[in-house]
Amino acid sequence: VKHILVCVAWPYANGPLHLGHMAGCYLPPDIFARYHRLKGNKVLMVSGSDMHGTPITVTAQQEGKTPEEVAMHYHKINSKSIEDMGISFDLFSHTHTEEHTEAALWILETLDKAGHIEPRVSEEAYDPEAKQFLPDRYVEGTCPHCKYESARGDQCDDCGKTLDSKELIDPHPKLNPDAKLEFKKTEHLFFKLSDFRDTLLEWL
Repeated sequence: VKHILVCVAWPYANGPLHLGHMAGCYLPPDIFARYHRLKGNKVLMVSGSDMHGTPITVTAQQEGKTPEEVAMHYHKINSKSIEDMGISFDLFSHTHTEEHTEAALWILETLDKAGHIEPRVSEEAYDPEAKQFLPDRYVEGTCPHCKYESARGDQCDDCGKTLDSKELIDPHPKLNPDAKLEFKKTEHLFFKLSDFRDTLLEWL
């Protein structure tokens, strides 16, 4: 008997699930999990709603609600959709639980103490009117590759290219298109993936 852990992606709880989630995110691991259960293996398939991300805060501002209200609303809707589709999760939770918070903090603190977290300065989009830095989902502009006019600061949904806000043509705040953006230096914490290069290459 094998112990099989199936870790499924955690979509943002900023809207209802669509067919792409089911076909690309949930159905393949469900087939895999069911196969191993039929073989008599012990399977644990887990996932949940990501309730901490810029897609949620964007939706919250657009709907005039708090991020927690938006996330909990769509988590309930999406949990029901998954149940109706018959996806066989052993646990479908969300990132706003006490257990998840404790685990995330433990991972961060453990990595930091081991020297795998470092501060770096980068240039990020800044809205002088709102007096705040803007994460990638708060920035839109024209894609430099395909010229799609509503590309986001992290990717273009038209051609699929990964982007940086600074690469966009005429970047502007998503929620205030007439405002002019600046790019200012700010410090963030980064995970030093390069510290695990040899281990990962050996595993691959």
